[in-house]
Parts: sequence; C-alpha cells; structure tokens
Amino acid sequence: MKLSKKEFSWILYDCGNSAYSIIVNTAIFPLYYSTMAVASGLSDASATAMWNYANSFSVVLIAILSPILGAIADYKGYKMKLFNLFALMGIMTTAALGLIPGHLSIVLLICYVITRIGFNGSIVFYDAFLIDVTEDKRMDNVSSIGFAWGYIASVLPFILCIYLIQFSGLDVTIMTKISFILTAIWWFVFTCPLMKNVKQVHYIPKEPQPIRKSFQRLKETLVHIKDYKVVAFFLVAYFFYIDGVDTVITNAAVFGNMIGLNSTGLMLALLLTQVVAFPSAIIYGKLAEKFSAKRMILVGIITYFIVCIFAYFMENLFHFIILAILIASAQGGIQALSRSYFAKIIPKSKAAEFFGFYNIFGKFASFFGPLLIAMTMQLTGNIRISVMSLIILFGLGLILFLKLPDDENLVQIKE
Repeated sequence: MKLSKKEFSWILYDCGNSAYSIIVNTAIFPLYYSTMAVASGLSDASATAMWNYANSFSVVLIAILSPILGAIADYKGYKMKLFNLFALMGIMTTAALGLIPGHLSIVLLICYVITRIGFNGSIVFYDAFLIDVTEDKRMDNVSSIGFAWGYIASVLPFILCIYLIQFSGLDVTIMTKISFILTAIWWFVFTCPLMKNVKQVHYIPKEPQPIRKSFQRLKETLVHIKDYKVVAFFLVAYFFYIDGVDTVITNAAVFGNMIGLNSTGLMLALLLTQVVAFPSAIIYGKLAEKFSAKRMILVGIITYFIVCIFAYFMENLFHFIILAILIASAQGGIQALSRSYFAKIIPKSKAAEFFGFYNIFGKFASFFGPLLIAMTMQLTGNIRISVMSLIILFGLGLILFLKLPDDENLVQIKE
C-alpha cells in the first residue's frame, strides 16, 4: 500500500516512540531500576512492587487528564500544540534518566513516571491524528503499519544499546545511562516529521473561553456516552483486555529476571519480540481486511490468555523465547486494530475528546493490572501466580468483545 506524505510522517512517530517503549518501558530501564533499587537496600519483592505502583500512578494521572486535554485539543490548532508539549516532556525526561545517579532510585522512579506521562500524553493526540491523515477504509492498514514499523525501527537503537551495555567492554552503568540519552535523541528525530507535515483537518472552530467550553462539552459527552452504545461497550471491553496487554509488556523483563534468566538472554529474547512483531502487525492489518478487525482482535485476546497460562510453567530461556514470540505475534495487531476500530465509530470533529476517553479507559485499566501484580506479589511472593492472575482481565475482555458488531455493521456517530 502506497502511503501519502501525511500517513508516512504520522507512522514515523511510532518509529520514534517505540524505541522508548522497548528500551525504557519494557527492557533496559526496568532491569536497571531493579538493580539500583536492590543495591539501595530494597528487596526484590519491594522493588517489583514499587515499580508497579509507579506505573499505576503514572497511568492514573494521565487517565484523569486525557479526556480534558482531548476536549481542548479538538479546537482548531490545539491538537498539535498539546502533542508537542507532551512529546517533548517525555523526550527530555528520558534523556534525564541518563543523568541521574543510580543510587538515587526514588528520583529515578519519579523521573520515569514523568517520562510515562509525556509518552502516554502524546499518544492521546497521536492516535487522534489518525483521522486527520487517512480515510476510514485505510485506517486498519495504516494503524497496523504504524505499529509494525515502530517495532522494526526500534530494533536498531535497541541493538546499539545491548551492544554498549553487554558487549562493548565499557562500564555497564555508564553505558546504560548513555542508552537512555540515545533513546531520547532517536525519539526526537522521528517526531519532527509529524510536527512539520501533519495538520489538524477535523476540528471544532475556535470560540471564546475554549477551556471552559471544553469542560462543558466533556460534561455533555459524559452525560450522553451511555447513548453511544457501541462506543461505551467497546470501551468497557477494551478496559479489561488492554490492561492485561500493557501489564505483560511492562513486566516481561522483570518476570524473566525474577525466575533466574540472565540479562543477556532476556535482551536477545526481547529483541526477537520486536523482529517478530513487525510482520505480525502487518499480517493482522491484512487479515482484518478479510476477516474483520473484530475477529482479529479476538484472536489477539485469546493469544494473551494462552501467554498467561504458559508463563506459569516457564522454566528456562527457551520457554521465555516461545513466550516472547507469542506476545509479539499479537501485541502490535491488537493495539493497532483496537485504535482503528475505535476511530471508525467516533465523530471526527471530536476525535481527540473521544480518544481521551479511549485513553482514560486504557490507562485506568493499566492501573489495575500492575496493582494486581504488585498485590499478589506481596501476598504470595510468587511472580508466576501474579502473571497467571491476568487471565481474569483477558477473560472478561474476551466475553465483552464478543458482543460487539463486526466491522461491516459499524455505524459512526454523527458529527
């Protein structure tokens, strides 16, 4: 599929922020923080709990802000301004992770929380730009290609970071810090095309007192959201299954580390995840054209359900690699198609506001997943039981999503 300049520029942001996602959110920083926290006197269980509590706090904060910021962003010219604000916040604080002394584990964790707020805040507006860069019939493919390119593009900085940390022969701690700075640079470079070439096409005309009016529109949407039955039902189903997805992503490296896998093996397995996720996301987009986005999302949910069960019995690196491949096969597809499915049923002029709700459900869900991991970890001390508990979320998401209409029966809310 030939991409337009706007679609290409939009997709490139996935290439940039995916480096943050794998290096800071999933692979290198979780292990770095865990090592620094334990060196500072915390137990493994306490460090894991702190990590998940921090993740929960960050997603709750951005979840509260998302619909408010989304409602403001729907006014002409505001979407890009808010995108720039949060993207640059995430980029600068990611670079700051490389400047903070490792023994200040609490300061590291606070800075990480700010990076997540910047990252997740920018995604609210980035997702909402999907309706500005393409048309409905291309959304599944464009959204899937964005995730796919993001995975494969992030492989290069990830390989560089692994080399610097594991194989360069230089000080591991210093190379880890440099990795965070390189991640910030990569993220910024791939953000620039979107800033330059993407414009807000669908919007609400400016009016006096836009902030007050935004709260009024938000209140009106909240009052009437029950009338948007498909949107409301989708959001509840999404609330459960995306919670499990995000929690698996943020805890994969910590889980492998806690069952005794060496860090080099973990990094290589997670690198394999990025490589496998590239074609898998594209395949999900192509299959959605034939079988519908709904059916492919259901396939993704079932795959994660299997992941949680398999993880309980995992014993060695080979098992972890199988687990990583299973996750990779569904990770990009389920996220991309959820985004495009939602974009097809919301009013285009209020895309940022509705994607604010999309993110509030997604991020509030991401509060319960890490909280569930943290609580079961503290109660049982067994990371396997903690991961196994996530089948509750995928099971509920599966049951609810089955009740939603197929793509051909979707009706977009009128402007």
